[in-house]
Amino acid sequence: MRRSAPLAALLTALLAAAAAGCAREPPAPAPPPRPALLLVTLDTTRADAVAPEADAAVTPHLAALAARGITFAHAYSTAPTTLPAHASMMTGLYPAGHGVHENGRRLDDGVPLVAERLRELGYATAAFVSGYPLERQYGLARGFDHYDDEMPVRGVERSAAATTERALAHLESLSGRAHFLWVHYFDPHDPYEPPEPFRSRFAADPYRGEIAAMDHQLGRLLAAFEAACGERPWRLVVAADHGEGRGDHGEMLHGNLLYQGVMRVPLVVAGSGLAPGRREDAVSLRQIRATLLDWAGDRSEGSLLAAHAEPVLGEAMQPFLNYRWQPQVMAVDGRQKLIRSGRLELYDLLADPAERRDLADEIAPPRELARAVADYPLPATRPAGGGQPLDEEARRRLASLGYLGGGETPHRVPPDAPRAADMTHLFDDLDLVSRRFSEEDYERVLPPLGRVLAADPGNLMATVRLAVSHALLGDDARALAAFAAARRIDPDSIEVRHYLGLHHARRGRAEEAAPLLEEVLAVQPDRFPALVALAEIRARRGRLAEAASLLERALPLAREPAPLAVELGQLRMGLGETGAALAAFERARGLQGPSFGHDLELGVLYLAARRPEEARAALDRVPATHPGYAMALFKRAQVSVLLGEPDRAERVRAAWAAADPETRPLIQNERLFTGLLPP
Repeated sequence: MRRSAPLAALLTALLAAAAAGCAREPPAPAPPPRPALLLVTLDTTRADAVAPEADAAVTPHLAALAARGITFAHAYSTAPTTLPAHASMMTGLYPAGHGVHENGRRLDDGVPLVAERLRELGYATAAFVSGYPLERQYGLARGFDHYDDEMPVRGVERSAAATTERALAHLESLSGRAHFLWVHYFDPHDPYEPPEPFRSRFAADPYRGEIAAMDHQLGRLLAAFEAACGERPWRLVVAADHGEGRGDHGEMLHGNLLYQGVMRVPLVVAGSGLAPGRREDAVSLRQIRATLLDWAGDRSEGSLLAAHAEPVLGEAMQPFLNYRWQPQVMAVDGRQKLIRSGRLELYDLLADPAERRDLADEIAPPRELARAVADYPLPATRPAGGGQPLDEEARRRLASLGYLGGGETPHRVPPDAPRAADMTHLFDDLDLVSRRFSEEDYERVLPPLGRVLAADPGNLMATVRLAVSHALLGDDARALAAFAAARRIDPDSIEVRHYLGLHHARRGRAEEAAPLLEEVLAVQPDRFPALVALAEIRARRGRLAEAASLLERALPLAREPAPLAVELGQLRMGLGETGAALAAFERARGLQGPSFGHDLELGVLYLAARRPEEARAALDRVPATHPGYAMALFKRAQVSVLLGEPDRAERVRAAWAAADPETRPLIQNERLFTGLLPP
């Protein structure tokens, strides 16, 4: 049966349309936007000092977050110290893996950080830290587009309120791009000085007052973060880096022991699509890295939200590194906790959460925990990434926080080395020594040092501080005796060589100082005080090139580089190296601005470099009160003649009238002045 032409055409068109529809696949749905990420770290905050374990009225914002998030009842720090714990959060490694065991050490640049990976994934990254131990010089700023670590002048911490203001301003500037924000609050750290109204409200317990004040700022931050996310999904982690002893096991502060008060920390995760709940298994702060990356779409093993079975580890190496006490390692499997510190301690955390009953003599520790603490690597003799020593200002600022930092690693553990848990009677004096040393109160540091050394004569750091105190008080004989005692404790100590070399240098004993400083720099090439002291010795002996080379190495390490740049310029000028001298003086002028007082040298160097216009500008800035003003007038007259200025004759006569015994013969013999000198 024949179809009509119109019908055939219609069928053909329908078939063609159907075929075209089959050929085109439906468009794939757009991937969901990656969540905005927030990490908030609370310094020195015990798990039992905040909700849900403590009164919700003290930390209402954290209580509200815990109610809608996932709370980890058994979260542990990797170390009871700020920088190592934060380094673990950012790297996913225990301190034995990332190499930072104490404050004041720099994380190696080769260790990947979570911010670096998030930035690779397209995240805008920003950090706002509130404590000196986390300043960018210690290595955690890598990967952040913006790293705000500005502290008050010579200060060591910024209030939670000030940090929050900066973080809120940043949140207001964000566009639709996925962002990762890290905010660190330092407030509950000793000394406890909460702002009002929390100071009055918690007059009997200022530690809780600082936590309450911090929680108030946390509430502002969380509200602003969620508002900034808009329709974008979001996820966040709030965790403490470590706790505070508060007297538990004889420790008031933190850093020396591994008991629950300093190692168990609050940890809450919350965000879009996460159902509230409570986890009872043991987890580690190092799992925060994997959790953030997992949320960002970079699937990583070890997330807090995934099941895991291995023990959670932690360490407290500050007493080992600084006092020559036993190293300390812990392993936790949820119920049981094993500590190795010269001997084993075993606790049942469910039956005995305060760790009052040591079960090590009654039952054998679980095999997995025993193996974990036995296999945990101790700090190497030269810690990876942690070997850069501190300058004296960094030591002072850390000491003012009660941190030691910058101690060197002992070569071995003496079998009779004390256990930190047996030395708690010295903690108060050690804290007092640290604080008075940071205040440069060397007279009043002697009594507590004496008490420490009477009880612990092998304490290297206390012996070195005794020597340095006597040295700075001008008591050479007692200083040398203490240095000799320190060398008996550890004949190979670079720390002892360093401070003894500096002492000899201050006393003008270059012959004794130079070999010691050379030994220090052979092991630690960037030891700033040793570089400067040895440069001064070399300069005094006329070895200007060596002195200049040492200052070149010291300059990038200086907290205040301008004075060193001036010294370097003078050395290069003395060597006749015009270009290098100019570069140094120009750098100093750029740093010092109006207070720069070496325009005469700049003018002389510009003239030697045949840059008369710049020489004129520099010499015109030399004030009449300058002790070298006669030389400035002479050089300015030379420039005037070279530039053909109309008042050149007057400038020559002015230089002659002001000439001194140094410049008068120079003016008389200057060929440029022929016919311009007065008869």
